[in-house]
Amino acid sequence: MNLIASPFESIEHAVIWLLIVFSVATWGLALLKGVQFTRLKNQDRRFHKQFWAASSLDSAAQLAHDHPGAAARVAQAGYAAIQVPDGAQATDLSQAINHQDRLERALRQQIVRERRSLETGLAILASIGSTSPFIGLFGTVWGIMSALKGISAAGSASLETVAGPIGAALVATGVGIAVAVPAVLVYNYFLRRLKLTAADLDDFAHDFYSLAQKNAFRVLLHPAHKKSAATATGQKVKEAS
Repeated sequence: MNLIASPFESIEHAVIWLLIVFSVATWGLALLKGVQFTRLKNQDRRFHKQFWAASSLDSAAQLAHDHPGAAARVAQAGYAAIQVPDGAQATDLSQAINHQDRLERALRQQIVRERRSLETGLAILASIGSTSPFIGLFGTVWGIMSALKGISAAGSASLETVAGPIGAALVATGVGIAVAVPAVLVYNYFLRRLKLTAADLDDFAHDFYSLAQKNAFRVLLHPAHKKSAATATGQKVKEAS
């Protein structure tokens, strides 16, 4: 019977160790997401302060390329959609494009990309929070099966014989709940921060769209942008060759 009971005991312990790994992953993700959201908030605050202090939409173009952060990347996508090279004629093909539709699509796509980046790791937290109690319950059931086999082999059903093994088996359920509760709280906290950040990006995108509308959905291509665009084009040509 010992040979039969041994696998039950090892699986129960494996469940507890798995839950401990889940707990470490939860707090690790909480730390990483906390740093990510805090840094992003500070970056966006600095960018907004300088962006709204600019004299015009054209003069603020360089700020979007010099600053990191989600809001700056949304602005970069907007500028890329409506920028016009110096000396471009109305008959150029580049001017025949509907810049209004391009801007709206570019802003929307960039916000979606930012949301995807911020959502990284949240699915893991949700999975840990929803599955940990059941994994712990599985370990408890397995432990009770092992305890009942041991009691049957001992031929005694006294309180002292039953309480010890059953109590030890219930530890897995307790660990599962202890792992699940922080995971759910952390997930809900960062999900709310994600929604607030996405709402801020939506507001900024609307403001950027209104500014672009006043400029007839045209901004002049900054000389520094020309140089970077030419460099990027040269790199693409080299890679193609």
